[in-house]
Amino acid sequence: MRVRDWFRREALGAELADELRFHRSALERDAVASGDSAVDAAHRAQHRLGNSTRIQEDARERWSIPTLDNFLNDARYALRGLRRSPGFTATVIATLGLGIGANVAMFGVVDHLMFRPLPFLRDASSVNRVYLQTSGRERILTSATFPYTRYLDLKNATTSFSQYAAFAQNTWAIGVGETAREQPVAAVSASFFEFFNARPEVGRFFDASEDVTPRGASVAVLDYSYWQRELGGKNVVGQPLQIGTISYTIIGIAPKGFVGVATDHAPVAYVPITTVAANDNQWNLNTYFTNYRWDWASMMVRRKPGVKADAATADLTHAFVKSRAAARALVRSVAPANVALPKAIAGSIKLAAGPSAGLESKTLLWVTGVAAIVLLIACANVTNLMFARLLKRRREIAMRLALGVGRGRLLMMLLTESLMLAIAGGVAGVLVAQWGGAALRVILLPEGTSADVVTSWRTLGVAIACAVVSGGLMSIGPALLAMRGSLATTLRADARGGIYQRSRTRSTLLVMQGALSVTLLVGAGLFVRSLNNVRSIRLGYDAEQVLMALPNTRGFHFDSAARVQFNRMLMQAAAAIPDVENVALVDSRPFATSMALLYVDGIDSVQKFGRFDIQYSTSDYFRTMGTRILRGRAFNDDDREGTPRVSVVSASMARVLWPGKDALGQCIRISADSMPCTTIVGIAEDAAYDNITDDRRYVQYVPLAQTDPAGGNKMLLRVKGLRAGPAMTAVQRGLQRVMPGNGYVTVQSFGDIVNAQRRSWELGATMFVAFGALALLVAAVGLYGVIAYNVAQRLHELAVRVALGAQQRDVIRLVVGQGVSFAIAGVTIGLAAALMASRWIQPLLFRQSATDPLTFGAVGLIIIFVAILASAIPAWRATQADPNKALRSD
Repeated sequence: MRVRDWFRREALGAELADELRFHRSALERDAVASGDSAVDAAHRAQHRLGNSTRIQEDARERWSIPTLDNFLNDARYALRGLRRSPGFTATVIATLGLGIGANVAMFGVVDHLMFRPLPFLRDASSVNRVYLQTSGRERILTSATFPYTRYLDLKNATTSFSQYAAFAQNTWAIGVGETAREQPVAAVSASFFEFFNARPEVGRFFDASEDVTPRGASVAVLDYSYWQRELGGKNVVGQPLQIGTISYTIIGIAPKGFVGVATDHAPVAYVPITTVAANDNQWNLNTYFTNYRWDWASMMVRRKPGVKADAATADLTHAFVKSRAAARALVRSVAPANVALPKAIAGSIKLAAGPSAGLESKTLLWVTGVAAIVLLIACANVTNLMFARLLKRRREIAMRLALGVGRGRLLMMLLTESLMLAIAGGVAGVLVAQWGGAALRVILLPEGTSADVVTSWRTLGVAIACAVVSGGLMSIGPALLAMRGSLATTLRADARGGIYQRSRTRSTLLVMQGALSVTLLVGAGLFVRSLNNVRSIRLGYDAEQVLMALPNTRGFHFDSAARVQFNRMLMQAAAAIPDVENVALVDSRPFATSMALLYVDGIDSVQKFGRFDIQYSTSDYFRTMGTRILRGRAFNDDDREGTPRVSVVSASMARVLWPGKDALGQCIRISADSMPCTTIVGIAEDAAYDNITDDRRYVQYVPLAQTDPAGGNKMLLRVKGLRAGPAMTAVQRGLQRVMPGNGYVTVQSFGDIVNAQRRSWELGATMFVAFGALALLVAAVGLYGVIAYNVAQRLHELAVRVALGAQQRDVIRLVVGQGVSFAIAGVTIGLAAALMASRWIQPLLFRQSATDPLTFGAVGLIIIFVAILASAIPAWRATQADPNKALRSD
């Protein structure tokens, strides 16, 4: 009833006033009737009626909700005060908006990659991806992909799970001819769809009878967006669709928003996992489910009710040990359990949050922490502004307390004002995250990813939490300060005297801003130098001038002679394309090369030195790639089938296999110790084929003509000019003309492939610099505000100093010196904090010390320089103090 009456206060007040007037007039009539005059009758009626004002107040209290009324009154008062100080209001909202916006934008990215449940996934907390760990080369090796046979072993030997599914992400061409485009395709077991509360939009999902070894049915379920975009949303159930080398029959359409387990590019189709070998790896068609040579499948499981992740991990590990024993019975090179220390982990379904998370995910978490520091700096800045504002209002607050306002009631009034500013800052932060954070999402999330802030309740919840926390942080300290001190002293203070006071709290906040900014800028400097180190690495080839073409004959089979002829046609077509200088065929793409099993006389195990990559290629390989031959020669057209086998090795490989000897002329055997001797005829510069940051670049180059003349299914093209990217379309069209049947060609820039290897360092450098610059800007504005306010308070004192003979340079030195002293304190604390954090950030850097004195010194100088700039304008204003006015006031 109280809530109902609160909304009817005006009507009830009018009714009460009418009723009081009725009673008053009735009493007056009675008094007049008894012989009183009109004046006496009015007095008698008022006396008999009583205190009508008190009656009205008692009634209004019955109709009101005191807490809500107080809040609304405080809100109205706060709005009036903020309207009278537009500069202060705008500064606070903008500062909080930047701090909150940075955190909301980063949370949206991290949430999408790591924490947000997958769409339609049922009981996500009980679902895990399986990760396998082994020890090797003095480090722990973690993988989320393994042979399909191992999936079957783990499924059959565990009891902790109620559901199992295998899945694999492939990139296959969809369509035919020149319209064929490589797209992500998910190969999944039939049980995969049972993990989700998803019903097909049209048609059906495939079942267990269509997912059987050795080859499942050629059926496909299409992604909803692909169906709408490419097929116009028409009824396509029952129609064929060329996916890779197989024509699949469309049996259904996945529901809108269904992405399976993908966190990057959503698959455009889902096919039975037992069709992968027939489509992509036919030589394993009849053995992929019995051998352990092909790592390509991933596994997801659902724990039974009550089974914890630790117990599930123990169960999986036991099954993994048994599976490795079975593999060792087939392949003796599999390390025994006491050496490999195998472990299977029931981890996060999202790779970025699992134990195999890469350097990019770790960098992303650090950047999220950086965004939180930016918010702390913003809160410290706003708190200082609130301190300054409240110091101006101390006489007003003292007057309220003197008139009987309770301190709790006063604190609520001040908190309401802070909360309103925080809410406005939160709204500004959401706008910053929605529009300004679009660039952040482009950098960190895959193309086409929906990361709309306004429609994400999780992200909006973080924005609200940031706003509430910010409001609390920036209000409690100033409010407590406002209620301290002697009322009599504050009320006696005139407009000039007793205002300026040194505040240890404000100084501490200012120093904290500077210290946090220093820490961020040190991180930014270290990541920038680390990125420069990565970019300065000599890769061993000219990546920017090279294109890689991947011809796919789409199941069109050649015999050896026809394949040689086809390869020759491809190379002739490529050489005829304008601006193409050199062409070479190779058998593997960069960063996915084959490992060589090598044998050298006098060495018991070549593999103990690490990974050896092998590249089979045609004779023009070194000219195409720009890889220099340091000694000896490259292989040429004379090195063909039937001639003595030759090879070129990298300088690092030559040093490790033949230390102190000349590698030229040495013998090496490939694949088995019974193979013919391959003679080393050349030493090439080290080249990055496995990892651009690995110093152990052991690479061997072998002529295709001597080992497999019909091999080489990838083409490298060297293009004139500094960059090969603009020639991609011309190359694709030129090669497509000679492709047989439904074959197609895709072209990639070698530079793009290399840049993907640098992404984690580029991400760290970009985000640390961006947030570091933002933190520096906020801290500089905060320093300017404090110094300017101090100068405004001290104008009388400064004018007296000028009147007593102080020069302008003395005043400037006094004001700027205060700002520099704050900066020096912040630099000292910030550098100490950065030094303590160095051991955690060191693993993210490349050939860069986390305690680099040059970076630390440069950041310190930058902060001091910014402090001088921020103090310069208030210092100039201080020199304008009028001594005559100051003396007349005394």
